[in-house]
Amino acid sequence: MNRQSRNVLSLVLLLSLLLGACATVGALLGDQVTFTALQLQQQLDRRFPRDYTKLGGLVGVRVFNPRLSIPAGRGRLQLDFDVGVARAGGQVDTPAGRFAVSSGLRFDAAKRGLMLDAPSLERIDVPGLGGGSSDAARELINLWLADWAREEPVYRFDDGLMQTLAARRIGSTSIGNGLVTLHLDQ
Repeated sequence: MNRQSRNVLSLVLLLSLLLGACATVGALLGDQVTFTALQLQQQLDRRFPRDYTKLGGLVGVRVFNPRLSIPAGRGRLQLDFDVGVARAGGQVDTPAGRFAVSSGLRFDAAKRGLMLDAPSLERIDVPGLGGGSSDAARELINLWLADWAREEPVYRFDDGLMQTLAARRIGSTSIGNGLVTLHLDQ
């Protein structure tokens, strides 16, 4: 292989690494960091299913199969989940219904990531608990949702992105045009 071919190959490898890094940690564009729905979805896929128990394990919820989208013109994420409900310490292996949540996002420095902001339960359909009208199902899902919004990021920043952003003040977060945008202040 001649020198020119090696240089071209090296450049292609370097560009591939850079593009791969942008795909996993968000693209830093001047005073913004952007994330796609796919980037957020990939982190969610690694962290589900999730279990949530109340009343000393007498009632439990398992949340499966998160599906994240960024609907046009809403300024909020759409999150659809499958859900299973267990009673008296039983196991949940299959979904018994589904629900949908819309939410804004906010950056939380202590959690090192993007957190749900003002999430709202939009739809619920859990036939075994009375479909969408079940107060018990709504209460369980709302409790889980509030806990998740308070404790767990939708997207956790890696060390590389945190180091890149260390000298910048992180301002607002917006959702639109198929992207989540973290606005940086000087």
